[in-house]
Amino acid sequence: MGRGKSDLSGPEEVAGRIDALADELAGSGDLTDPAWRTAMHAVPRHLFVPPVAWAWHDGLQHRIDAGADPAAWWDAAYANQPIITQYDDGDTALEVGGGKCTSSLSAPDVVLRFLELLRLEGRPRVLEIGTGTGWTAGLLSSRVGADNVTSVEVDGRVAKQAAANLEAAGLQPVLVVGDGADGHPGGAPHDAVHVTCGVTTVPYAWVRQTRPGGVIVFPWMPEYGPGRRVRLVVDADGRASGTFHGRAAYMMLRSQRTGFPDFTAEGDSWDESVTSADVRRILWDTPGPATAITGCVPDLMATDSVDGGDGSVTMWIADTGHSSQAIVDAPWGMDGAHVRQRGPRRLWDEFEAAYRAWLERGSPAPDRFGMTVGPDGQYLWLDAPR
Repeated sequence: MGRGKSDLSGPEEVAGRIDALADELAGSGDLTDPAWRTAMHAVPRHLFVPPVAWAWHDGLQHRIDAGADPAAWWDAAYANQPIITQYDDGDTALEVGGGKCTSSLSAPDVVLRFLELLRLEGRPRVLEIGTGTGWTAGLLSSRVGADNVTSVEVDGRVAKQAAANLEAAGLQPVLVVGDGADGHPGGAPHDAVHVTCGVTTVPYAWVRQTRPGGVIVFPWMPEYGPGRRVRLVVDADGRASGTFHGRAAYMMLRSQRTGFPDFTAEGDSWDESVTSADVRRILWDTPGPATAITGCVPDLMATDSVDGGDGSVTMWIADTGHSSQAIVDAPWGMDGAHVRQRGPRRLWDEFEAAYRAWLERGSPAPDRFGMTVGPDGQYLWLDAPR
């Protein structure tokens, strides 16, 4: 006989699911602070899962429906996987799915990694950028008190649902509808900033609104290479510096979304050349060289593809202004690669020079790099901010 809905959602059943998930996260090293386990019990994740949504597992999306298949819905709510809660900024019905993912309930391991980077003690004032479903705002509220949490969400419809989810959990942090890039000056100074969306360029407003000694934790999503978890500490001079703490992949802050240009569009004629650089090695060695290349050429974006038949590699490179482009083809067995470049800049030349600089410095790993953000912008550094 199958289990009834009451068997799936009773207090003991829910507590058991939370403990099982917390045990999994503790076993993987993503949950080390017992206070966050307590917060997970105080703010049950299923309260933030829509009745119909899309669970993401092993790169595939599958529909979950609390009415049609409650067992699968409950399993998804307490699985270590993300759940998509919006497509195409709300223009595509969630029940239909199939569009571009624009909001989600992040996987628990990803959430806990960032929350633990905050290293919260006492009852600090926390600014969150990107409310989403409200689950992380709820976890923060349970930890430091709802009156110490302000969460900013750019999408009014998402914010409204988050407020309802949090109310169901018995929590009322300060919720603001607005552009997270502006922070929340009315609540400054903040003791910590917790960011749940990817950023390429850190808005200086976050630094300016954080007290000296305060912490900013966010997913850094450069235009080239994998994203990284970053923890910055604000100093007395209005600058914030810190290091990388592993990979991250998040949906972008809406004001920082970008796209690739059309490489087939008419434009300047292509200048052709040959490079002796091993394009495959550059890609295989990532994220080390990608971090260095991004530091040297921060406005560069690139993507690549590998021919599954013969292992040939093609890279497409552009600047964020789309004024210059490069295409690099590396057929299997060829010593080097064929390069085409057009526009005012020679982007492959800049890319290759940065890669060679990385090699000359001993091929440093990503954990030796860091970032500083100040009123004059942001830059990456190797080993020390100086």
